[in-house]
Amino acid sequence: MTQNPGQAPPLVLTIAGSDSGGGAGIQADLKTMFALGAHGMSVIAAVTAQNSLGVQGYWELPPDAVRAQLDSVLSDIGVHAIKTGMLASSTLVEIVAERLAASDAPSVVDPVGVSKHGDSLLDPSAVDAVRTRLLPAATVVTPNLWEVEQLTGVKVVDESGLREAAEAVKALGPAWVLVKGGHLPGEPSDLLFDGEREYRYTAPRHDNRHTHGTGCTLASAIASHLALGETVPDAVAKAKEYVTGAIAAGFPLGAGIGPVDHRWNLRPAH
Repeated sequence: MTQNPGQAPPLVLTIAGSDSGGGAGIQADLKTMFALGAHGMSVIAAVTAQNSLGVQGYWELPPDAVRAQLDSVLSDIGVHAIKTGMLASSTLVEIVAERLAASDAPSVVDPVGVSKHGDSLLDPSAVDAVRTRLLPAATVVTPNLWEVEQLTGVKVVDESGLREAAEAVKALGPAWVLVKGGHLPGEPSDLLFDGEREYRYTAPRHDNRHTHGTGCTLASAIASHLALGETVPDAVAKAKEYVTGAIAAGFPLGAGIGPVDHRWNLRPAH
């Protein structure tokens, strides 16, 4: 998408939780959108207290506050793509699912269940709402292997199980499924599936423990590239390239797991 001076860039809305440590959630989403040439907007669904060591607590926003944020952005500014992350409760999942279903913009759903440190970010009672309300409204859903198991009961132990996992998630109704296989042994491999076509994406595994925010960053990058006019397979390919570079440039922060570096593609090449 060519942008003229004074013209608004593509508009991408993230609906997610705030990460006080700045590595994931709303903060990672907005950094990703900026780095990829989109104008990021946000609906905050929850506030977390978290740092490099984990999540110390979270508080979901009142339903009326989430509705009001959504209505403010959608009624006046509009969107070219939507990304969802941490939604915390079944009530908020249902509110967001309703808006996604009513929107013509493509949506990327990151079905966030736990943090990088294993801390729960979704009420157990909300899993069914994600399964039955949110996923059917999604253009692309990006579960990791734990989220696949949470949503479908399918447990993946090696790369050969990715197709079964993708089929199980696809049966819940999204247009496309991207199963993230980065936690499997060997070279990281993700599988994109639309019920018929299958695409596999591999990337080098970097010896880097500073990977906080990878899931949020990938989903936001896909949404940004969809807003820029890419097809789903091309948007995923470009998003994978961006997040792989961000992981390679990840940096230490605090005493635990540091974040990926969302600025890596903006630096001058040496």
